Amino acid sequence: MTYQVGAYLRLSRDDERDGESLSIENQRAIVTDYITKKGWTLIDSYIDDGLTGTNFDRPQFQRMIDDVRNGRINCVVVKDLSRFGRNYIQIG
Repeated sequence: MTYQVGAYLRLSRDDERDGESLSIENQRAIVTDYITKKGWTLIDSYIDDGLTGTNFDRPQFQRMIDDVRNGRINCVVVKDLSRFGRNYIQIG
């Protein structure tokens, strides 16, 4: 199977205090490197900058979910699960 990947990047206002390790640029570098090493195709990036992970009503997150449902992408890559959302039961 060929993966058509969406990269989801999120930084909340609270994360900004943690500095460079959680920055959007750092997340992009990590996920892009991973996707490239796997030989997958990056179709689009979805970036919610400054939005909390406790709520799934985020504009780019919803656009990404629509792209999954419509078959535009068939894989989502995130730096870690906390970028996807903070409610692990909901994302599980």
